[in-house]
Amino acid sequence: MNDDAPGSFASTAEAAASLIWNCWQQGAVIAALPDHCRPHDRRAGYAAQARLAARSTTAPIGWKIAATSASGQSHIGVGGPLAGRLLAERLHASGASLPLGHNRMRVAEPEFAFRAGTRLPPRTAPYTVAEVTAAMDALIPAIEIPDSRFADFATAGEAQLIADNACTHEFVLGQPADTDWRRLDLAQHPVVGKVEGRFTRDGLGANVLGDPRRALAWLVNELSALGLGLDAGAIVTTGTTMQPLEISPGSHVVADFGALGRVEVHIT
Repeated sequence: MNDDAPGSFASTAEAAASLIWNCWQQGAVIAALPDHCRPHDRRAGYAAQARLAARSTTAPIGWKIAATSASGQSHIGVGGPLAGRLLAERLHASGASLPLGHNRMRVAEPEFAFRAGTRLPPRTAPYTVAEVTAAMDALIPAIEIPDSRFADFATAGEAQLIADNACTHEFVLGQPADTDWRRLDLAQHPVVGKVEGRFTRDGLGANVLGDPRRALAWLVNELSALGLGLDAGAIVTTGTTMQPLEISPGSHVVADFGALGRVEVHIT
C-alpha cells in the first residue's frame, strides 16, 4: 500500500498536521481533529507532530516536555508526560517582548532547560539519568509560553495533544548557567516566578517529574522508542517548576533560578 495514498497512515498524519499548522498560524482553534485524520494513539500523534514541524522553514531547535507533574497530567487528562518539538521561529532571547495575541492558555512556565553536548542515538536499552546528564553541556533558565490549537485542550486527549505539538507555542531562553550545576541537587533547587507588580510564586525542581534530570532522561527514552536521537546542540526544556503564572497584556514575567541565573519576558 502506498503510504501517501488517501486513508494511509502518512496521509492522515499530513492532514492532521495541515489543519493544526493553519490554526497555529492564524490564531484559530478547533473543537477536535476530523474523524478522518484524528490520531487515536501516541504513535499516530507523533507522526502528525513530525509533519507539523516539517512545515517550519528551519529545523527544530530541540524538544519540550509537557505534563511533568501529577497536577498537570490530571488537568489535561493524560497518564504521563508528552514530548513536543521546539521550533526555531518561536525561540526568543531573555528580555524579548512578545504579543499575547490569540493565546488562550495565557500562562508562562519557568523551566529548567538543557543543551546537549553530544548526540544520544536511539537504542534498545533505556538511557539512565546519569548517562543523559553527562551528555549535556549546559543548563539554561527558560520560560515557556504554551498554547493549544484546541478550544478545550483539557479534553482533547493525549494523541491529539501530541499532534498539537504538546501545546508548544513561544519559548524564551536565558543564558547558560555559569555555576557548576552538576554539583547541585536540582530536585531541591528553588525557582521564583514573578509577574512584576502582581504576584510571586515559588517553584521547585522536584515538581518536574521529581527532578529535571529525570524528565530529561524520560525525553531521551521517549525519542529513542520512536527511533529518534537527541542531536548535539539540541535544547530540551523539561516542564514547569510551579503552577503556571497567569499573564495578560502588559505583564513582565521574571523567572529567578538563583545561582543558575534568571530569564524574563515582556508580554504585550
